[in-house]
Amino acid sequence: MAGTTVVLGPDEGTALWLLDGLYEVKASGEETGGAMTVMQITVRPGAGPPPHTHDGGEAVYVLEGNVRFHIEDDTVEAEPGSFLYFPAGTLETFEPTGDGPAKLLFIYTPGGIDRFFVEVGEPAKVREVPPPSESPPDIERIVAVGARYGLDLRLPED
Repeated sequence: MAGTTVVLGPDEGTALWLLDGLYEVKASGEETGGAMTVMQITVRPGAGPPPHTHDGGEAVYVLEGNVRFHIEDDTVEAEPGSFLYFPAGTLETFEPTGDGPAKLLFIYTPGGIDRFFVEVGEPAKVREVPPPSESPPDIERIVAVGARYGLDLRLPED
């Protein structure tokens, strides 16, 4: 299937709340003919995904805020304008380190990981970082859904 042209304004695209962050689908795998998924993700300090790997590549551009990336055994501090690329299978995670939320642009190859975010997230009530969750996320469900989309979440051993 060939991709289609995707043109979105700043407040367009599917907006989801997940793990205390705002996840916005800018181009889905379906729209790009499977070539890529593009997401804009905004998270508050102290939030971020657990360590994980992807079956495909992942590129990240820091739009706003300061972010600490853990890449295999290395730690990298990134500021607005920083770019990172992780080949398939790279163990990584990140968390904002500044006073406010960080906004990042992610490009995943091949496309399709957006289906994971849609399945485990909830539709955002507004396009902003959600209030902190009052209950822990259903990590077992998130891990199981992630596995179906080539996302291997590494959780701490009890």
